[in-house]
Amino acid sequence: MKLTTKFLSVLFLSFLISAISCSDDEINGTDTNSNSELIINNYIQIATGQTTLYNNDGEVLSSLNTGDRFYGQDANYQKGVAMSFKDNNDGTITDNNTGLMWEQIPTPDEFTWEEAKEYCENLELGGYDDWRLPSLKELYSVADFSVGWPYIDTDYFALASGEVSKDEQFWSSNLYVGVTVEGGSNAAFGVNIVTGHIKAYAASMPVDGDIDAGTPPDSGTPPSADGDGIPTGNPLAKYVRAVRGDTYGTNNFVDNGNNTISDNNTGLMWAKEDDGVVLDWEDALAYAENSELAGYTDWRLPNVKELQGIVDYSRSPTATDPANVGPAIDPIFNCTEMTSEAGYDDYGYYWTSTSANFTSGQPYYYAWYVAFGRAVNAEGEDFHGAGGVRFDTKDEDGPAGEDAERYFNYVRLVRNIN
Repeated sequence: MKLTTKFLSVLFLSFLISAISCSDDEINGTDTNSNSELIINNYIQIATGQTTLYNNDGEVLSSLNTGDRFYGQDANYQKGVAMSFKDNNDGTITDNNTGLMWEQIPTPDEFTWEEAKEYCENLELGGYDDWRLPSLKELYSVADFSVGWPYIDTDYFALASGEVSKDEQFWSSNLYVGVTVEGGSNAAFGVNIVTGHIKAYAASMPVDGDIDAGTPPDSGTPPSADGDGIPTGNPLAKYVRAVRGDTYGTNNFVDNGNNTISDNNTGLMWAKEDDGVVLDWEDALAYAENSELAGYTDWRLPNVKELQGIVDYSRSPTATDPANVGPAIDPIFNCTEMTSEAGYDDYGYYWTSTSANFTSGQPYYYAWYVAFGRAVNAEGEDFHGAGGVRFDTKDEDGPAGEDAERYFNYVRLVRNIN
């Protein structure tokens, strides 16, 4: 990798600083600083970084004007503030937009979810001991969709393995309230920073009775069928990147009474409902561009960070607590009910305006979606978890990829309030 030398140097420096700090603490009897507060900018929307235009075949388009085919995609709008980071030269990175401080060089050790949580709570780095496991919305705030593979800026953030591998899966603090094929009722979400996916992983070995709530115990799908890769050791083990600062990513929804919902924390206005129609990606872009709702004509298809930002990870169609059963979105919104491939009452996927490539070096003939119902495997079972972020081919005639599922998806309109 182009930055291997740099990160090795930073790693050595951080170890040296850590060693000196430990010596000083032992001599002076002082503790690391756990009281230095960071100013967290609540839920400022961060741009995806995607600035290139693509068609269904992944061909790069030089320019697009209003009314053109494929107009309205992420690169046309580039909404949100540009990603901006500061290297603190002590093994930490500060996000200049959110105010969060991140562990720059994750340990190459892999952890179960409980171990990852404990690692963060016991971490002393950069003179601080108030580190924690980040939420999904925090992890996705630093995701960089400009190129992908990896989906993170390696000028600032090191990979845990030091290689561009599908095994670069990082735990979040979000436990899954539903039931998955792999994890049963003991799953937790993570982000694969190389492939860009969000998925619920097994947090502990399922025991008899864990796989229920409408999900058969064995769908016949091997654990690696999702293409995310499974670490070669403990299949429950994933990497961790600690964060510190107050929680970032809290929504503040208000029903405007005109079939729109405003999020006063992000400055975005959303359609309260979808219209119940599924479209391919090109038609979804056009639908959003031509929509007139509540007197506004500047609706658009949300980018992947915006749409992931309204997921409510306390809800799932397979939730074990009946109070949490439903689509993975605040009940202030409405989602069209559908029947899944396995015959369950379910909710669909929603297109984003952000393109994706199946692997490094391939064309961007996929687009990202967010699953507000079950994120399913080939048998229609809840494999990735409601709230998962995946991609699929942009139209029916596109490449099948590893497991093309739904190239006709719903649309959730968005616009900027100001």
